[in-house]
Amino acid sequence: MAEALLLAPDEPSPVRHLRPDGSSPFVFTCDHADRLIPRRLGRLGLEETEIARHIGWDIGIWEVGLILAARFDAPLIGQGYSRLVIDCNRPPEVQSSIPEISESTVIPGNLHLSDHDRQRRQNEIFEPYHAVIADALEARRLAGRRTILVALHSFTPVFKDVPRPWEIGLLFHRDRRLADRLLPWLRHRHDIKTPVGENEPYAVSDETDYTIPVHGEGRGLPHVAVEIRQDLLLEPVGQRRWAGLFGDALTEALALMPTDGPP
Repeated sequence: MAEALLLAPDEPSPVRHLRPDGSSPFVFTCDHADRLIPRRLGRLGLEETEIARHIGWDIGIWEVGLILAARFDAPLIGQGYSRLVIDCNRPPEVQSSIPEISESTVIPGNLHLSDHDRQRRQNEIFEPYHAVIADALEARRLAGRRTILVALHSFTPVFKDVPRPWEIGLLFHRDRRLADRLLPWLRHRHDIKTPVGENEPYAVSDETDYTIPVHGEGRGLPHVAVEIRQDLLLEPVGQRRWAGLFGDALTEALALMPTDGPP
C-alpha cells in the first residue's frame, strides 16, 4: 500500500510560478509568500493568530512581488506553505529549517519529528519549489538570456523586543554587484526616513540562507535579497509605494549593470 503524501491532492501546490516567459532580465523569488499549513499537520498545534504573525510568513511581500513582476514583465516564483512547516530559505539540514520554537512561540507540531517526517516536508514542499527556480534559471542560461535574481522578503519591526529601525534593507554575501548599484539610489531618497540597511536586519550566509547562496552565487548571477519592514506593507497603498520605490531603484541599477563580463 502506497504511503499517504503530506499534501492531499486537493491542496495547493507549494509553487506559484507567474510570467515564466517574461521578457525582463529580473527573476523574482518569494520564499515565504503565504502561511498555508497542510491539513495532515493539524495547524502544527497553533492558533491561527500565531500562524498569521511574522513567524508564519513574510507579510505583504507577495503583493509587492506581483506589482514588480507586472511592471517589469518578469518571472515571479513563490512558495505558499508557512515557513513553520519548512523554511524554504534555510538549508534543510540545519535545525532552523523546521523550527521547534520561532521567536518565543513553541511549535508543538514540530517537536520530536522523525527523520522521515522531516524528509517528507522537504520532498513535497522544499524540493519542488527550488526545482522550479533551478529549472527556470537553467532554461534562461540555455537560451542565452540575461538574468538578475532578486529575492523578496519582509521583516518584523520588532524581534524579541528589539526594535528594527530600517524601512528597507539589502542583503548579500560575497557578491556586491547589484547591491552596490541599488544602495546609493535608495540612500538618496528623501522619502525613505531611516538609514537603508546594508546586510540589515541580518546578513546572508551559507548556514542561514539558501536561495541567494545556491541560485544566485552558485550560478554566478547578479543578485540581491531585499527586506522591507512589514508594518509598511499591511495595506495596498504601502505595497504599491514600496514596490514603486524598489522598482525605480532596480530600473536605475539595471542601467548601470554590465550586460556581460565582470562588473
